[in-house]
Amino acid sequence: MTGSTQAFFVGPKSGERGPGVLLLHSWWGLTEWVKDLATRIADEGYSVLAPDLLEGALPTTVDEGERALAEVSPDELAGNVLSSARVLQKAASGEAEPIAVIGLSMGASLALWLAARSPDVVGSVVAFYGAQSIDFDEASAKFLGHFAENDEMVSEEDRVLTESFIRLGDNETEFHVYPDTAHWFFEPGENHHPEAADLAWQRTIEFLERQFSRSATSTRESP
Repeated sequence: MTGSTQAFFVGPKSGERGPGVLLLHSWWGLTEWVKDLATRIADEGYSVLAPDLLEGALPTTVDEGERALAEVSPDELAGNVLSSARVLQKAASGEAEPIAVIGLSMGASLALWLAARSPDVVGSVVAFYGAQSIDFDEASAKFLGHFAENDEMVSEEDRVLTESFIRLGDNETEFHVYPDTAHWFFEPGENHHPEAADLAWQRTIEFLERQFSRSATSTRESP
């Protein structure tokens, strides 16, 4: 990672190194919930790195989140994501093995960008309500998307364009839209939707298992 970026790292309970999963938080920052989510993923047998992309900021309102994101240099943000991915790739079970990236909102957009820009590093992406209208021709990852039906931040057009750009790159893509949900339905807060969050969690773990040809190592309790 670049500069003084802080991060939360957790590995499997076995103490061994597992396949790498990079967890990129939303503009709520590296919260205790994100750390707990990283631990839950690690309990499935993965080595998980969750970098602090907002330099310690923990916004509690949309306005604060927008300001916190605006205060971070886009170049520094991109650099921290890329360097975090490369650090994790070396720390995980196979240095040459591509990692998976799970992104939430802001983090999902960054995960999609990373897959398009670093195909040698990213083998799979799980994007929660995030979009990117960029060229995915060089990407080699497989993509799983979780989207809200009623989303003021990611429109249906944004979702369709993102899926179209990914498919134009001839990448395996699986997108799901969850009825009666809003942005951040997977995370704690007023938009949290327990049933949709549970289903998205199940699909995410099954997707990771397929990508890494692994069997489940723990019960799949929803975060």
